[in-house]
Amino acid sequence: MSQPKVCVLRAPGTNCDIETAEAFAMCGGDAKRVHLFRLLERPEILNDYQILCIPGGFSYGDDIGAGVIVSRQLRNQLADAIHQFLQQDKLVLGICNGFQVLLKAGLLPDGAESWPPVATARPAATLTWNRNGKYTALWVRLKVTSDKSVFLRDIDEIELPIAHAEGRIAVSDEAVLTQWQESNQIAMCYQTANGDPIDHNVILSYPENPNGSIGNIAGLCDASGKVLGLMPHPERYLHATHHPQWTRLELQGRGSGLKLFQNATDYFE
Repeated sequence: MSQPKVCVLRAPGTNCDIETAEAFAMCGGDAKRVHLFRLLERPEILNDYQILCIPGGFSYGDDIGAGVIVSRQLRNQLADAIHQFLQQDKLVLGICNGFQVLLKAGLLPDGAESWPPVATARPAATLTWNRNGKYTALWVRLKVTSDKSVFLRDIDEIELPIAHAEGRIAVSDEAVLTQWQESNQIAMCYQTANGDPIDHNVILSYPENPNGSIGNIAGLCDASGKVLGLMPHPERYLHATHHPQWTRLELQGRGSGLKLFQNATDYFE
């Protein structure tokens, strides 16, 4: 398969779908922006795609919490379609608001292993308000801390922008963090400017960890490595000129964020 089809799922309030579709297209994917209402009308159209991406933005205005409404629609009206998608050799990516959707829907951290989740089950983790209580937008340094994720192959460190108000990962019990470490599902972490070794037990201060996430976690993957959620925005670093210091650093060509999308499309070659 030379050109995998990508479903960039947008909802009312989504605002990063065009850039995300462009990123996949630049990497050889056949990306279509599909409105959530169309998928609700015909869930079977998800079978036509190899990659499902839920981009960043403010779906439904975050009126009752970031990603909550879309997550409930995935768990309820689209549960069977998502189940069928997960049972095949396909990929799922959630960026910022999309990560919030994946985590609150139950697609992370367990992926296909426990889908659909039990409605009454207490969630192991959630994404909630930044520790500073504010919407925060800045560039962060990131360290890839798992070799499982398809999207993060051959990436060690990367700089990407973040832009969110509810990006802090909180867990129901400290044992959850230990489990993620043991299963190698902590995909990406915020890193110090000096590149110090990652210590999940010491939460970095702002701005290195911009939201106060436990374990300094910026991204999670499922056990298969085929489902990834991350708070930073790789689709906002497609060209070198997107970097705020591109002239000082003499950057040229493609931006580092494209590597995630290239890895996804290359998976289907």
